[in-house]
Amino acid sequence: MTGFPRSPKLTRAGLVLISPESGAVERIITLQYASETLSRSLEVQSIADEPDRSQPLRLTGPAVETITLEAELDATDQLEFPRENPDAVEAGIFPALSALETMLHPTTAQLERQNAQGSAGSFEITPAETPLALFVWSAKRIVPVRVTSLSITEEFFDANLNPIRAKVSLSLRVLSVDDLGFTHRGSGLFMAYLQNKEQLAGRSRGGVLSGLGVGGLP
Repeated sequence: MTGFPRSPKLTRAGLVLISPESGAVERIITLQYASETLSRSLEVQSIADEPDRSQPLRLTGPAVETITLEAELDATDQLEFPRENPDAVEAGIFPALSALETMLHPTTAQLERQNAQGSAGSFEITPAETPLALFVWSAKRIVPVRVTSLSITEEFFDANLNPIRAKVSLSLRVLSVDDLGFTHRGSGLFMAYLQNKEQLAGRSRGGVLSGLGVGGLP
């Protein structure tokens, strides 16, 4: 029996990790079952926040945007077809969880290099640089981000105690041109994200003053 032909094709959200130097895609992390809600907060950057309060309408940079969401990872469907999904049989959802967790850690190679620099008496230890993460939530929302917090609740396990279902809470900080600088590869993506907002705002139907109960502005 085939599925209903008019069933909508669901687009999944995810994170795309790309090399900041070459732009090559290094990894795609699919958020298997994304939550039905997405929380966003925007904090304005303005002169009013600084000592000089004589120009309260001037902005000093893009708003600081934070995105929070939850997702669920589940290996149940994969375990129904063990031959086609040997990794799920062997490790459950450990690979998917590890892909998320390694976004918050330096690599072992980076840590060893920092240790070698310290042991050699280097005055400056090179900070570890992570791949550039892009948060993808539909074609209209592709934006560079930094994962600021990750919370994982593992719920079910197989006989070897590999997790097979988990809920994941993510907090993301949108990286703007203020964070990256205009020459960084991610800045072009942020500018496209902001430009798309401006275009969508232009399609918003405006109201009329009479609808607000006023006849005109003083």
